[in-house]
Parts: sequence; structure tokens; C-alpha cells
Amino acid sequence: MKKYIITFGLVSFAVIILFEFIIMPTYTRHDKDLYLVDVKGKTLENAIAIIEAEDFRAVVSDTMYTNKVASGIVVDQYPKPHMKVKTGRTVRLIISTSEKLVSIPNLIGQSLRSAEITLQQTGLRIDTVYTEYNPEYPKGTIAWQYPKANDTMKKGLGIQITVSKGLPPDFYQVPNVIGLSLNQAKEHLSNARLKVGKISYHEDQDLVPYTVLDQSISEGTVLDRAMKINVVVSVLDLQDIFNQLTTEP
Repeated sequence: MKKYIITFGLVSFAVIILFEFIIMPTYTRHDKDLYLVDVKGKTLENAIAIIEAEDFRAVVSDTMYTNKVASGIVVDQYPKPHMKVKTGRTVRLIISTSEKLVSIPNLIGQSLRSAEITLQQTGLRIDTVYTEYNPEYPKGTIAWQYPKANDTMKKGLGIQITVSKGLPPDFYQVPNVIGLSLNQAKEHLSNARLKVGKISYHEDQDLVPYTVLDQSISEGTVLDRAMKINVVVSVLDLQDIFNQLTTEP
């Protein structure tokens, strides 16, 4: 009888040991906790392979727009590397994707409102607006931009521009009057607060009489005072002009 009691006691002790140190740890995975590997900087394919080899599960939970690393690289993970977690745990990965760059439109010569609409359509915006006197661009139009047209930049960023205030005060810009009639030339010069000066004549049978052939100050020249612009105009017969001049009182 004593023998059976001892045998029963040994078997019971063995069952307890088996249950406590083998069955329960296997069921609760207390002996399967592992330190999580660091897969940051790995390609997504390699990261998944490494994680699954450690008996974890990997999923992509988010993407991060960046041009600092190539597209498809793991930039973060959760749980964090080297944390002790149970096998079978899901590891959430954040991977990189290239930032979308857009081509910068040419804003030069546009009005401020037109430039705003153009930039909105491309996902950009105006960041800083400067103003300056600029004889080359009409008042209210854009004379300068940075970055320049056809460069690329990230969506959402801003462009710096300079809006022309037109001619500086008390400055005069010479218009182009070549090819105009003499009367039209006088009108254009008057609009620029200038006047026709000496008129010279050149005989030309192919042009309409009194067409401006040349001007003494070239188009676009900015003057700091009003000056008369001498012009050369066409006539059919120089003798007619000579006769007019000699018969004038």
C-alpha cells in the first residue's frame, strides 16, 4: 500500500511539474517573449521577411512623404525596436514614399490675382509679395519670381514675387513708334508724356507717306526728364517736301 502511495505521489508531482513548467508556459507563451528586431532603414520586403522569421506579423500602417530616403523604406515601427513582446505580435510599419513635386508656372507679366489662381491650380501659393518701380512691366503685374518658372518644388510651398509699381515718379519711358504714322507716333509719345522733335524725311516709293522709319531714342529707354524724340518719316517725293519748306512764310 505504501508503495502505491509513493508511486501516486511521484506521478502527481510529475504532473504538477509538467503542467507548471511546460503546459502553462506553452499556453500563455511566457517563455516565448522576444526582443523585437529593428527594421528601420530596411526595404519593406526585407523588413517583412526579418519580422516573420522572428515569428511576428508585419503590416504597413502608414506612409511618410519624404525625399530624404528612397521610396519603400521603413522609417518607423511600432512596437519600437528592442522591446520585449510576445511572438505572433503584429508589428506596424511606416514606410517612405516620394514627395510629389510640381512644376512651377511662369508668373511673369501676370496680375497678382491671376498668379494666385494659377498657383492654386498647381497646389502652390504665394508666400511673399514685394513691390518695386519697374519700367519694363506695367503697374500691378509680376516682374520677378522665385523659384523660377519650370523649377520643381513640393506642393503646399510658397513662391516669392515682386509686383511692378510701373514707372518711377518723374521718369519717362520711350515707346516704339517705328512703323506708325506720324500722327500715331505723336499720340504714342504724348501718352508717354513726350513729344516729337525734329522730323526728317526719307524718300520711299513703297511705303505709305509719313510712316515713321526711325527714332532718335530707342524703345524702352528710361529718361529722367521729358525730351523730344526726333523721327525719320517716309515720303513719296522729297521735292514735294522741299517745295513745301521753301514756300512756307
